[in-house]
Amino acid sequence: MIKGEDKMHFLDKYGIKFQNETLINTALTHSSYSNEHGGENYERLEFLGDAVLQIIMSEYLFKNTSYPEGKMSKVRASFVCEQALRIYSEDLGLIPFIKVGHGEEKSISDNIIADIFESVLGAVYLEFGLDKAKEIIYDIAIPYVKDNHIFLGDYKSLLQEYTQTTRNSLEYVLIKETGPSHNKRFEVIVKIDDIIYGKGVGKSKKEAEQNAAYDAYLKIAK
Repeated sequence: MIKGEDKMHFLDKYGIKFQNETLINTALTHSSYSNEHGGENYERLEFLGDAVLQIIMSEYLFKNTSYPEGKMSKVRASFVCEQALRIYSEDLGLIPFIKVGHGEEKSISDNIIADIFESVLGAVYLEFGLDKAKEIIYDIAIPYVKDNHIFLGDYKSLLQEYTQTTRNSLEYVLIKETGPSHNKRFEVIVKIDDIIYGKGVGKSKKEAEQNAAYDAYLKIAK
């Protein structure tokens, strides 16, 4: 096991050093690892971190733009989607410290990497408060907002255009829906001519379908 002082070097630049080592351990632990080794996983902290991220992003957009409510919601969604969170995790440098079970070790999914950014944020909030969580978001995520970076592209439309050109059939299938009503998780596959080309997970069916289309589009574009 990685020692706490080694584990948390990715937070050193923010002056973060956890006294509660269990908290940061939990934030980095996927259920596949906790099922094999015992202990808690990151899911409850991810729920909290998601809310923290939403309020920080919402406050930033409210204070720094004159967008109406609808546009603020749309812009915020694009910077808290799975693709964005996966990049934030990479920028923060936490990916090498994620703990997963043997079946996940060779290729940790983007979904897990995205979730753990939120769980780490939740852990930071619990031990250091909202201002320290905000410091991380303003350093890692807000520059992408200022640059108008596009994370959540409309890959469903791109995939639709492709299948219309090639006269292939296109179908999105919801294969799993988990979690309580306030924290749903949807898993969708996309089929082209009854062959599965992509899979996506999201906090809404729309996000899951976009992520599935993104997965499929990457394979087609190769």
